[in-house]
Amino acid sequence: MRSPDFIRERAKSMRRAMTAPEKTLWFLLRRNSLGCHFRRQHPIGPFILDFYCAALRLCVAVDGPVHSGQAERDERRTNWLKKEGIMVIRFSAEEVETRSAGVVAAIARAAAPSTA
Repeated sequence: MRSPDFIRERAKSMRRAMTAPEKTLWFLLRRNSLGCHFRRQHPIGPFILDFYCAALRLCVAVDGPVHSGQAERDERRTNWLKKEGIMVIRFSAEEVETRSAGVVAAIARAAAPSTA
C-alpha cells in the first residue's frame, strides 16, 4: 500500500534525524549483515516503520521514551501491520543500547526460515 506524500516526506526527514538507539541498530542491520535487506524509516500505509525487511515482511520497532504513553496506539499499529501480513518485533531503546548482541540475535531468529 502506497503511503501518502506527507508520510513519505516525514520518513525521509526521520532518516536524517535517527535516535542513538536507531543508529546503533542500523549499523548492525545494514548491508545485509543478517542475510536479508532492511530499510530504515520505511513508510507503509499510514505508518513509518523503524526497520523493515520486505522479503521477510518483518518490522523491527525501537520503542524510545516517546512510546511510554502510547501503548494503545502502538497496539493498533501492530494489529494493522499484522492484518497486512507483517510480523512486528519490538525492542526498547535501552535494550538496543545495552544488549545489542541479544537484539540482533532475536532479529536473526525471527528472520530465520521456519522449520515447522
